[in-house]
Amino acid sequence: MNPSVLAQQLQQAVKDYLRLSFETTTPFFEGLLERFLNTDGALAKGPYLSIKLPFEKGQGNADFFSAVPMAFSPHKHQEIAFQRIGKDFKSTLVATGTGSGKTECFQVPILDYCYQHRGQKGIKAILIYPMNALAADQAKRLAKAIADNPNLKNTVTAGIYVGDKEQHATTNMTREHLISDKKTLRNYPPDILLTNYKMLDFLMIRAKDHTLWAGNTETTLKFLVVDE
Repeated sequence: MNPSVLAQQLQQAVKDYLRLSFETTTPFFEGLLERFLNTDGALAKGPYLSIKLPFEKGQGNADFFSAVPMAFSPHKHQEIAFQRIGKDFKSTLVATGTGSGKTECFQVPILDYCYQHRGQKGIKAILIYPMNALAADQAKRLAKAIADNPNLKNTVTAGIYVGDKEQHATTNMTREHLISDKKTLRNYPPDILLTNYKMLDFLMIRAKDHTLWAGNTETTLKFLVVDE
């Protein structure tokens, strides 16, 4: 596939469509569309060549957290995030390119912290997502990470609370699903809770959800993540 040829073909197809769809009948506009389409760069620009540079490598420490060994060598920005989030517990903003491992920047430290504080009641981390679809996708990813780690499986719990109605609510964690049954979450609050902005507002003020926070003290909640 030749990008230049493909770009020309696409532009020509769009021009043909516009000519057929917007035929002018008013003398004032006669020739206006044709002049626009024949002006270089008016309808489309490019094509452009996008070069994806590799992310800067870290020092190669894959055992940053003993309970959550990583099967990859972290990038430099991940190692910085691990130190700030998992060791120094500092507020951190991670802004990097697609595929750079932003999720691991907070997921790995949170899982390690929950393991180190296993047995301690209360929600230790809240992950907030702007859309339910994104929350559901990340829930599957988190469920797999927990199930595939012998240290975390049956030790660290996680649940998702994004709506009042759930067609196939789960009361136990599996490799594909987090706990999503509302009654189970209220009676047995998880270590990690995935939700959205609006639902979190409800969870903090609705009387029926008070038991969700029964095990929390002023120091229990350690992480608040906004994953955009």
